[in-house]
Amino acid sequence: MFHPLSVYVGLRYVRARSHTFFVSFITWASLVGVCVGVAALIVILSVMNGFEGELRDRLLSLSAQVRVTATATAPAGAPGVAEWQNAARTVLGAKGVEGVAPYAELPALAVRRPEMLPVLLRGIDPRAAGSATELARAITQGHLADLTPGSGRIIVGQVIAERLGLAPADSLTVLVPTVDAGGAPAPKLREFTVAGTFEVGLPDHDATLVFAHLADVRALAPQGAASEGLRVRVHDALTAPAVAARLRALLPRSFEVSDWTQDNANYFRAIRIEKTMMSLILLLIVAVAAFNIVAMLVMVVTDKRTDIAIVRTLGASPPRVMGIFITQGLVIGWLGVALGVVLGLALALHVETIVPFLQRTFRFQILDAEVYYNTAIPAEVHWGNILAIAVAALLLTALATVYPAIRAARTAPAEALRYE
Repeated sequence: MFHPLSVYVGLRYVRARSHTFFVSFITWASLVGVCVGVAALIVILSVMNGFEGELRDRLLSLSAQVRVTATATAPAGAPGVAEWQNAARTVLGAKGVEGVAPYAELPALAVRRPEMLPVLLRGIDPRAAGSATELARAITQGHLADLTPGSGRIIVGQVIAERLGLAPADSLTVLVPTVDAGGAPAPKLREFTVAGTFEVGLPDHDATLVFAHLADVRALAPQGAASEGLRVRVHDALTAPAVAARLRALLPRSFEVSDWTQDNANYFRAIRIEKTMMSLILLLIVAVAAFNIVAMLVMVVTDKRTDIAIVRTLGASPPRVMGIFITQGLVIGWLGVALGVVLGLALALHVETIVPFLQRTFRFQILDAEVYYNTAIPAEVHWGNILAIAVAALLLTALATVYPAIRAARTAPAEALRYE
Protein backbone atom coordinates (compact mmCIF):
# COMPACT_ATOMS: atom_id res chain seq x y z
CA MET A 1 0.00 0.00 0.00
CA PHE A 2 2.70 2.49 1.00
CA HIS A 3 4.71 2.16 -2.20
CA PRO A 4 7.37 4.89 -2.61
CA LEU A 5 5.48 6.25 -5.61
CA SER A 6 2.23 6.39 -3.61
CA VAL A 7 3.97 8.26 -0.80
CA TYR A 8 5.59 10.68 -3.26
CA VAL A 9 2.30 11.48 -5.01
CA GLY A 10 0.51 11.83 -1.67
CA LEU A 11 3.11 14.34 -0.47
CA ARG A 12 2.77 16.24 -3.75
CA TYR A 13 -0.98 16.48 -3.17
CA VAL A 14 -0.34 17.89 0.30
CA ARG A 15 1.91 20.61 -1.12
CA ALA A 16 -0.24 21.26 -4.18
CA ARG A 17 -1.80 24.74 -4.45
CA SER A 18 -4.38 23.84 -7.07
CA HIS A 19 -7.08 23.01 -4.50
CA THR A 20 -10.21 25.11 -4.41
CA PHE A 21 -10.48 27.63 -1.60
CA PHE A 22 -13.03 25.48 0.26
CA VAL A 23 -10.84 22.36 0.13
CA SER A 24 -7.86 24.37 1.37
CA PHE A 25 -9.97 25.87 4.15
CA ILE A 26 -11.15 22.42 5.26
CA THR A 27 -7.55 21.19 5.19
CA TRP A 28 -6.34 23.98 7.48
CA ALA A 29 -9.41 23.68 9.70
CA SER A 30 -8.70 19.96 10.12
CA LEU A 31 -5.06 20.57 11.02
CA VAL A 32 -5.92 23.35 13.48
CA GLY A 33 -8.75 21.26 14.98
CA VAL A 34 -6.44 18.31 15.65
CA CYS A 35 -3.79 20.65 17.08
CA VAL A 36 -6.23 22.44 19.41
CA GLY A 37 -7.86 19.19 20.54
CA VAL A 38 -4.55 17.54 21.43
CA ALA A 39 -3.23 20.68 23.14
CA ALA A 40 -6.45 21.07 25.17
CA LEU A 41 -6.28 17.44 26.28
CA ILE A 42 -2.68 17.80 27.42
CA VAL A 43 -3.28 21.07 29.30
CA ILE A 44 -6.51 19.97 31.00
CA LEU A 45 -5.14 16.59 32.09
CA SER A 46 -1.93 18.22 33.33
CA VAL A 47 -3.94 20.71 35.41
CA MET A 48 -6.12 17.90 36.78
CA ASN A 49 -2.96 15.96 37.64
CA GLY A 50 -1.69 19.06 39.42
CA PHE A 51 -4.86 19.39 41.49
CA GLU A 52 -4.76 15.66 42.25
CA GLY A 53 -1.18 16.01 43.49
CA GLU A 54 -2.15 19.06 45.54
CA LEU A 55 -5.05 17.16 47.11
CA ARG A 56 -2.82 14.16 47.80
CA ASP A 57 -0.23 16.32 49.54
CA ARG A 58 -2.88 18.01 51.69
CA LEU A 59 -4.51 14.69 52.59
CA LEU A 60 -1.16 13.18 53.55
CA SER A 61 -0.09 16.24 55.50
CA LEU A 62 -1.81 14.93 58.64
CA SER A 63 -2.97 11.46 57.56
CA ALA A 64 -0.98 8.29 57.99
CA GLN A 65 0.59 6.98 54.81
CA VAL A 66 0.27 3.46 56.27
CA ARG A 67 -1.66 2.50 59.40
CA VAL A 68 -1.31 -0.60 61.56
CA THR A 69 -4.31 -1.32 63.78
CA ALA A 70 -5.61 -4.25 65.79
CA THR A 71 -7.83 -6.63 63.87
CA ALA A 72 -11.44 -6.17 65.02
CA THR A 73 -12.04 -9.93 65.17
CA ALA A 74 -8.65 -11.06 66.43
CA PRO A 75 -9.02 -14.61 67.80
CA ALA A 76 -6.72 -14.00 70.77
CA GLY A 77 -8.18 -10.61 71.68
CA ALA A 78 -6.58 -7.19 71.40
CA PRO A 79 -2.74 -7.12 71.21
CA GLY A 80 -0.95 -6.27 74.44
CA VAL A 81 1.78 -3.70 75.06
CA ALA A 82 4.55 -6.18 74.30
CA GLU A 83 2.92 -7.19 71.00
CA TRP A 84 2.61 -3.55 69.95
CA GLN A 85 6.29 -2.96 70.74
CA ASN A 86 7.31 -6.03 68.71
CA ALA A 87 5.08 -4.88 65.86
CA ALA A 88 6.68 -1.42 65.92
CA ARG A 89 10.18 -2.94 65.73
CA THR A 90 9.10 -5.19 62.85
CA VAL A 91 7.56 -2.30 60.94
CA LEU A 92 10.55 -0.04 61.47
CA GLY A 93 12.86 -2.71 60.07
CA ALA A 94 10.79 -3.20 56.91
CA LYS A 95 12.04 -1.95 53.55
CA GLY A 96 10.75 1.50 52.57
CA VAL A 97 9.72 2.55 56.11
CA GLU A 98 11.03 5.89 57.36
CA GLY A 99 9.40 6.17 60.78
CA VAL A 100 6.82 4.62 63.13
CA ALA A 101 4.81 6.32 65.86
CA PRO A 102 1.89 5.27 68.08
CA TYR A 103 -1.39 7.17 68.00
CA ALA A 104 -4.86 7.11 69.54
CA GLU A 105 -8.03 8.62 68.11
CA LEU A 106 -11.24 9.39 69.91
CA PRO A 107 -14.45 10.95 68.57
CA ALA A 108 -15.57 13.76 70.85
CA LEU A 109 -17.41 17.06 71.08
CA ALA A 110 -15.61 20.38 71.47
CA VAL A 111 -17.75 22.58 73.72
CA ARG A 112 -17.38 26.33 74.18
CA ARG A 113 -20.64 27.99 74.95
CA PRO A 114 -22.79 28.52 73.07
CA GLU A 115 -21.14 26.43 70.31
CA MET A 116 -20.52 22.70 70.13
CA LEU A 117 -18.59 20.95 67.34
CA PRO A 118 -17.90 17.26 66.61
CA VAL A 119 -14.16 16.67 66.47
CA LEU A 120 -11.65 13.86 66.28
CA LEU A 121 -9.26 14.00 69.22
CA ARG A 122 -5.94 12.51 68.12
CA GLY A 123 -3.24 11.65 70.60
CA ILE A 124 0.36 11.70 69.37
CA ASP A 125 3.85 11.48 70.84
CA PRO A 126 5.78 14.52 69.53
CA ARG A 127 9.09 12.81 70.28
CA ALA A 128 8.37 9.71 68.20
CA ALA A 129 10.08 9.51 64.79
CA GLY A 130 7.69 10.36 61.99
CA SER A 131 4.90 11.22 64.41
CA ALA A 132 4.29 14.89 63.78
CA THR A 133 6.74 16.22 61.21
CA GLU A 134 3.97 17.50 58.95
CA LEU A 135 1.97 18.85 61.92
CA ALA A 136 4.95 20.92 63.01
CA ARG A 137 5.06 22.50 59.54
CA ALA A 138 1.33 23.22 59.59
CA ILE A 139 1.24 24.95 63.00
CA THR A 140 0.40 28.64 62.63
CA GLN A 141 0.39 29.52 66.35
CA GLY A 142 2.14 27.79 69.23
CA HIS A 143 4.68 24.99 69.22
CA LEU A 144 4.47 21.22 68.98
CA ALA A 145 6.67 20.90 72.06
CA ASP A 146 3.78 22.36 74.12
CA LEU A 147 2.08 18.95 73.97
CA THR A 148 3.49 17.26 77.06
CA PRO A 149 2.06 14.37 79.14
CA GLY A 150 -0.56 15.51 81.64
CA SER A 151 -0.39 19.15 80.56
CA GLY A 152 -3.93 19.21 79.17
CA ARG A 153 -2.81 21.24 76.15
CA ILE A 154 -4.21 20.83 72.66
CA ILE A 155 -3.59 22.15 69.16
CA VAL A 156 -6.77 22.74 67.16
CA GLY A 157 -7.53 23.24 63.46
CA GLN A 158 -7.86 26.79 62.20
CA VAL A 159 -11.51 26.31 61.22
CA ILE A 160 -12.36 25.00 64.71
CA ALA A 161 -10.59 27.98 66.28
CA GLU A 162 -12.55 30.42 64.10
CA ARG A 163 -15.92 28.79 64.74
CA LEU A 164 -15.43 28.60 68.50
CA GLY A 165 -13.53 31.89 68.81
CA LEU A 166 -10.44 30.23 70.23
CA ALA A 167 -6.99 31.72 70.71
CA PRO A 168 -3.87 30.37 72.44
CA ALA A 169 -4.32 30.10 76.23
CA ASP A 170 -8.13 29.80 75.92
CA SER A 171 -9.84 26.84 77.56
CA LEU A 172 -11.89 24.28 75.66
CA THR A 173 -14.08 21.56 77.13
CA VAL A 174 -13.90 18.18 75.41
CA LEU A 175 -16.84 15.84 75.91
CA VAL A 176 -16.49 12.13 75.21
CA PRO A 177 -19.89 10.42 74.90
CA THR A 178 -19.91 7.08 76.74
CA VAL A 179 -22.41 4.82 78.49
CA ASP A 180 -22.18 3.13 81.86
CA ALA A 181 -22.63 -0.56 82.63
CA GLY A 182 -26.40 -0.13 82.67
CA GLY A 183 -26.49 1.49 79.25
CA ALA A 184 -27.23 5.00 80.54
CA PRO A 185 -25.32 7.96 79.04
CA ALA A 186 -22.26 8.84 81.11
CA PRO A 187 -20.21 11.43 79.21
CA LYS A 188 -16.67 12.19 80.28
CA LEU A 189 -15.58 15.82 80.36
CA ARG A 190 -12.15 17.40 80.47
CA GLU A 191 -11.05 20.96 80.13
CA PHE A 192 -8.05 21.53 77.84
CA THR A 193 -5.96 24.62 77.20
CA VAL A 194 -5.44 25.69 73.61
CA ALA A 195 -1.69 25.71 72.96
CA GLY A 196 -1.88 26.62 69.27
CA THR A 197 -3.59 26.22 65.91
CA PHE A 198 -2.70 24.54 62.62
CA GLU A 199 -3.86 24.91 59.03
CA VAL A 200 -3.23 22.59 56.08
CA GLY A 201 -5.88 23.97 53.70
CA LEU A 202 -8.19 20.95 53.81
CA PRO A 203 -11.55 21.14 55.60
CA ASP A 204 -11.39 17.45 56.54
CA HIS A 205 -8.41 18.31 58.75
CA ASP A 206 -8.80 21.96 59.70
CA ALA A 207 -12.44 21.59 60.78
CA THR A 208 -12.28 18.24 62.59
CA LEU A 209 -8.85 17.46 64.08
CA VAL A 210 -7.70 18.29 67.58
CA PHE A 211 -4.24 17.14 68.69
CA ALA A 212 -3.22 16.30 72.25
CA HIS A 213 -0.49 14.23 73.84
CA LEU A 214 -0.99 10.49 73.53
CA ALA A 215 -1.03 10.04 77.31
CA ASP A 216 -3.80 12.63 77.75
CA VAL A 217 -6.03 10.98 75.16
CA ARG A 218 -5.52 7.53 76.69
CA ALA A 219 -6.36 8.91 80.12
CA LEU A 220 -9.57 10.49 78.82
CA ALA A 221 -10.73 7.56 76.71
CA PRO A 222 -12.93 4.89 78.29
CA GLN A 223 -11.68 1.33 78.10
CA GLY A 224 -11.66 0.22 74.46
CA ALA A 225 -13.23 3.47 73.17
CA ALA A 226 -10.11 4.88 71.53
CA SER A 227 -8.82 3.61 68.23
CA GLU A 228 -5.12 2.92 68.70
CA GLY A 229 -2.41 1.84 66.31
CA LEU A 230 0.81 2.75 64.57
CA ARG A 231 1.27 5.50 62.02
CA VAL A 232 3.90 4.51 59.48
CA ARG A 233 5.79 6.99 57.35
CA VAL A 234 7.37 5.73 54.13
CA HIS A 235 10.12 7.16 51.95
CA ASP A 236 7.80 7.64 48.95
CA ALA A 237 4.05 8.09 49.44
CA LEU A 238 3.33 6.48 46.06
CA THR A 239 4.93 3.24 47.27
CA ALA A 240 2.65 3.05 50.33
CA PRO A 241 0.45 0.23 48.87
CA ALA A 242 3.55 -1.90 48.24
CA VAL A 243 4.91 -1.20 51.74
CA ALA A 244 1.50 -2.05 53.26
CA ALA A 245 1.44 -5.37 51.40
CA ARG A 246 4.95 -6.11 52.69
CA LEU A 247 3.90 -5.35 56.28
CA ARG A 248 0.84 -7.61 56.02
CA ALA A 249 3.18 -10.49 55.28
CA LEU A 250 5.49 -9.62 58.19
CA LEU A 251 2.96 -8.93 60.96
CA PRO A 252 0.81 -11.55 62.72
CA ARG A 253 -2.89 -11.87 61.90
CA SER A 254 -3.86 -9.91 65.00
CA PHE A 255 -2.81 -6.72 63.15
CA GLU A 256 -4.48 -5.06 60.19
CA VAL A 257 -2.60 -2.85 57.72
CA SER A 258 -4.10 -0.18 55.47
CA ASP A 259 -2.62 2.63 53.39
CA TRP A 260 -3.72 6.12 52.34
CA THR A 261 -5.05 4.96 48.97
CA GLN A 262 -7.62 2.82 50.80
CA ASP A 263 -8.47 5.47 53.39
CA ASN A 264 -9.10 8.10 50.69
CA ALA A 265 -10.31 5.82 47.90
CA ASN A 266 -13.49 7.85 47.25
CA TYR A 267 -11.55 11.07 46.62
CA PHE A 268 -9.25 9.57 44.03
CA ARG A 269 -11.95 7.43 42.44
CA ALA A 270 -13.96 10.59 41.82
CA ILE A 271 -10.91 12.34 40.34
CA ARG A 272 -10.19 9.34 38.11
CA ILE A 273 -13.77 9.35 36.80
CA GLU A 274 -13.62 13.11 36.16
CA LYS A 275 -10.34 12.76 34.26
CA THR A 276 -11.75 9.91 32.14
CA MET A 277 -14.91 11.81 31.25
CA MET A 278 -12.99 15.01 30.54
CA SER A 279 -10.62 13.09 28.26
CA LEU A 280 -13.53 11.59 26.32
CA ILE A 281 -15.22 14.99 25.95
CA LEU A 282 -12.05 16.73 24.74
CA LEU A 283 -11.25 13.82 22.45
CA LEU A 284 -14.42 14.73 20.57
CA ILE A 285 -12.60 17.86 19.35
CA VAL A 286 -10.05 15.60 17.69
CA ALA A 287 -12.88 13.41 16.36
CA VAL A 288 -14.57 16.43 14.75
CA ALA A 289 -11.26 17.41 13.17
CA ALA A 290 -10.92 13.82 11.90
CA PHE A 291 -14.35 14.11 10.24
CA ASN A 292 -13.08 17.26 8.55
CA ILE A 293 -10.15 15.22 7.22
CA VAL A 294 -12.67 12.73 5.82
CA ALA A 295 -14.62 15.52 4.11
CA MET A 296 -11.46 17.11 2.75
CA LEU A 297 -10.13 13.84 1.31
CA VAL A 298 -13.49 12.96 -0.24
CA MET A 299 -13.48 16.33 -2.04
CA VAL A 300 -9.86 15.79 -3.13
CA VAL A 301 -10.76 12.33 -4.47
CA THR A 302 -13.67 13.82 -6.42
CA ASP A 303 -11.40 16.57 -7.75
CA LYS A 304 -8.68 14.09 -8.74
CA ARG A 305 -10.86 11.48 -10.45
CA THR A 306 -9.13 12.07 -13.78
CA ASP A 307 -5.67 11.79 -12.23
CA ILE A 308 -6.68 8.58 -10.45
CA ALA A 309 -7.98 7.12 -13.72
CA ILE A 310 -4.74 7.98 -15.56
CA VAL A 311 -2.64 6.42 -12.81
CA ARG A 312 -4.80 3.30 -12.91
CA THR A 313 -4.43 2.98 -16.70
CA LEU A 314 -0.65 3.24 -16.28
CA GLY A 315 -0.76 0.11 -14.12
CA ALA A 316 -1.18 1.36 -10.54
CA SER A 317 -3.05 -1.14 -8.39
CA PRO A 318 -5.94 -0.11 -6.08
CA PRO A 319 -3.75 -0.50 -2.95
CA ARG A 320 -1.25 1.98 -4.41
CA VAL A 321 -4.04 4.45 -5.12
CA MET A 322 -5.21 4.02 -1.52
CA GLY A 323 -1.68 4.72 -0.33
CA ILE A 324 -1.70 8.11 -2.07
CA PHE A 325 -4.69 9.46 -0.17
CA ILE A 326 -3.84 7.73 3.11
CA THR A 327 -0.43 9.44 2.94
CA GLN A 328 -2.08 12.81 2.31
CA GLY A 329 -4.48 12.39 5.24
CA LEU A 330 -1.79 11.07 7.61
CA VAL A 331 0.55 13.97 6.88
CA ILE A 332 -2.19 16.51 7.68
CA GLY A 333 -3.47 14.65 10.74
CA TRP A 334 -0.09 13.74 12.21
CA LEU A 335 1.27 17.23 11.63
CA GLY A 336 -1.69 18.52 13.64
CA VAL A 337 -0.95 15.98 16.40
CA ALA A 338 2.73 16.98 16.52
CA LEU A 339 1.90 20.68 16.69
CA GLY A 340 -0.74 19.96 19.35
CA VAL A 341 1.75 18.05 21.52
CA VAL A 342 4.29 20.87 21.27
CA LEU A 343 1.68 23.55 22.01
CA GLY A 344 0.11 21.54 24.85
CA LEU A 345 3.46 20.89 26.52
CA ALA A 346 4.47 24.53 26.19
CA LEU A 347 1.24 25.65 27.88
CA ALA A 348 1.21 22.90 30.54
CA LEU A 349 4.82 23.52 31.59
CA HIS A 350 4.20 27.27 31.95
CA VAL A 351 0.68 27.31 33.43
CA GLU A 352 1.92 28.87 36.67
CA THR A 353 3.28 31.80 34.64
CA ILE A 354 0.53 32.11 32.03
CA VAL A 355 -2.46 32.10 34.42
CA PRO A 356 -1.24 34.97 36.65
CA PHE A 357 -0.40 36.97 33.50
CA LEU A 358 -3.94 36.48 32.15
CA GLN A 359 -5.45 37.37 35.53
CA ARG A 360 -3.44 40.60 35.70
CA THR A 361 -4.13 41.52 32.09
CA PHE A 362 -7.88 40.91 32.08
CA ARG A 363 -8.43 41.73 35.78
CA PHE A 364 -10.20 38.56 36.90
CA GLN A 365 -9.56 35.79 39.40
CA ILE A 366 -10.02 32.16 38.36
CA LEU A 367 -10.01 30.79 41.91
CA ASP A 368 -11.41 33.25 44.44
CA ALA A 369 -9.40 33.30 47.66
CA GLU A 370 -12.63 33.67 49.66
CA VAL A 371 -13.96 30.38 48.28
CA TYR A 372 -10.92 28.20 47.60
CA TYR A 373 -8.00 27.30 49.85
CA ASN A 374 -5.65 27.16 46.89
CA THR A 375 -5.79 30.05 44.40
CA ALA A 376 -2.92 28.89 42.17
CA ILE A 377 -3.44 26.66 39.12
CA PRO A 378 -1.00 23.75 39.45
CA ALA A 379 0.06 21.56 36.53
CA GLU A 380 1.81 18.21 36.57
CA VAL A 381 2.84 16.68 33.25
CA HIS A 382 2.68 12.88 33.09
CA TRP A 383 4.48 11.55 30.05
CA GLY A 384 2.26 8.48 30.02
CA ASN A 385 -0.75 10.77 29.47
CA ILE A 386 1.05 12.60 26.66
CA LEU A 387 1.82 9.30 24.92
CA ALA A 388 -1.76 8.04 25.31
CA ILE A 389 -3.20 11.31 23.93
CA ALA A 390 -0.83 11.32 20.96
CA VAL A 391 -1.53 7.66 20.12
CA ALA A 392 -5.31 8.14 20.38
CA ALA A 393 -5.19 11.20 18.14
CA LEU A 394 -2.95 9.44 15.61
CA LEU A 395 -5.33 6.47 15.46
CA LEU A 396 -8.36 8.73 14.96
CA THR A 397 -6.69 10.65 12.14
CA ALA A 398 -5.47 7.41 10.56
CA LEU A 399 -8.98 5.93 10.61
CA ALA A 400 -10.29 9.11 8.98
CA THR A 401 -8.25 8.36 5.85
CA VAL A 402 -9.60 4.85 5.25
CA TYR A 403 -12.98 5.60 3.64
CA PRO A 404 -11.75 8.29 1.18
CA ALA A 405 -8.82 6.04 0.20
CA ILE A 406 -11.14 3.09 -0.48
CA ARG A 407 -13.40 5.34 -2.51
CA ALA A 408 -10.41 6.49 -4.58
CA ALA A 409 -9.27 2.90 -5.16
CA ARG A 410 -12.74 1.97 -6.46
CA THR A 411 -12.70 4.69 -9.13
CA ALA A 412 -13.32 3.08 -12.52
CA PRO A 413 -10.83 4.47 -15.10
CA ALA A 414 -13.22 4.11 -18.05
CA GLU A 415 -16.01 5.93 -16.22
CA ALA A 416 -13.72 8.74 -15.07
CA LEU A 417 -12.19 9.28 -18.56
CA ARG A 418 -15.43 8.97 -20.55
CA TYR A 419 -15.87 12.69 -21.11
CA GLU A 420 -12.20 13.69 -21.06
